Amino acid sequence: MRAIDIVRSAIRATFRSRLRTLLTVIAIFIGAFTLTITNGLGTGINAYIDDTVASIGADDVLTVSKTPDNVTDGGIREYNPDLVASGPHDEVEALTPTDIEKLRGVDGVESADPQLPVAVDSITYDGGKAYEFNMGSSVPGKALQLAAGRQLDADSNAFELALPVAYVDPLGFSDAKDAIDKEVALAITDADGTQSIVTAVIVGVAERSLGGGDGSGAANDALTTELDKVQSIGVSQSDRERHAQATVVFDIQSTPAEVEKLRDALTELGYDSKTVDDELGAFKSVIEGIILTLNAFSVIALLAAGFGVVNTLLTSVQERTREIGLMKATGLSSRKVFGLFSTEALFLGFLGSALGSLGGIIIGNAVSGTLATSLLGDLPGLTLIAFTPVSVLSVIVLVMGIAFLAGTLPAVRAARQNPIDALRYE
Repeated sequence: MRAIDIVRSAIRATFRSRLRTLLTVIAIFIGAFTLTITNGLGTGINAYIDDTVASIGADDVLTVSKTPDNVTDGGIREYNPDLVASGPHDEVEALTPTDIEKLRGVDGVESADPQLPVAVDSITYDGGKAYEFNMGSSVPGKALQLAAGRQLDADSNAFELALPVAYVDPLGFSDAKDAIDKEVALAITDADGTQSIVTAVIVGVAERSLGGGDGSGAANDALTTELDKVQSIGVSQSDRERHAQATVVFDIQSTPAEVEKLRDALTELGYDSKTVDDELGAFKSVIEGIILTLNAFSVIALLAAGFGVVNTLLTSVQERTREIGLMKATGLSSRKVFGLFSTEALFLGFLGSALGSLGGIIIGNAVSGTLATSLLGDLPGLTLIAFTPVSVLSVIVLVMGIAFLAGTLPAVRAARQNPIDALRYE
């Protein structure tokens, strides 16, 4: 009997007892369906997080600061004149030009520059109403999720602005595309209390995202430098040279071990460093934990389906004992008998997993499409449940593997049948 004959015989045997086969396939279907949906959930969310990471910063960038070391045992901090605010409730030791030069000299650092936080008062367009406006930090390699326009040009001398999509309607633009290439006025107040106006051109409209597209604009280096220059009027030279954080760029081809070595070197010099993954690490860990738990339930369902395969094939072996005896009496080897029943198990696994995966894709796409236009409409670019050929194929292969293992016991039992005893079986 050739291999193709074994496959044909296995498929025909699978449908001898249609009800038993149907029940086994349904059990496998449920496990494969659940595993496909949970895999798709993980793929969709992780893809969205990856896009969001790009809108926050680049993979080859470290945000560096100096943590103050002035906390006493009682929790009361000694006064440190070198502290500067790094957030609403945080303070760090100021980075000076000496620190920036020291960072530039660290092995593995390609560039190090102080971050220039700017506090814009308001934004107006064409003499209309003024609206409060926040400007996000300028980070090299930052890639915004855009509704229209292009990314900021870091090398341009023109003052370029990426406008949050939430400002499109209030400023009087008909849509995101209408805002592109329009000039807006940014009001900013210096240390003397004098408000000045800096004009900038909108080159992109940023979508809402975890990266802050709701309310923070983004400026290219030229605009950031100009805004910092204006708001620093009246500030002493020594204060202008004190910065809360610096941006360190390293070789993007660096391995994780090389990045960790660089961070260790910075730590030895007294600096704290964070990557974009550090900032989203806890969030990603929670998501991955939830997906892993859901996948565990799916695997339990598949294991239960595996027992169904064992039961189906054991019953089949018992019912076909005389047939097995006849096959072996006519020269069919034990290896081929094993192959025949193993192929039946594989076919059951393939049938259930293929149908389960197909059902998961159809239902998953329908649910994802509905949520994208309703509950998740404020998160453009999020496909909650996404599928890739590799993930779907992985589910099918995994289920077929479980079915094969489950079918091993009945197949071995059939292969070990004594042909004489089998022919006498009643």
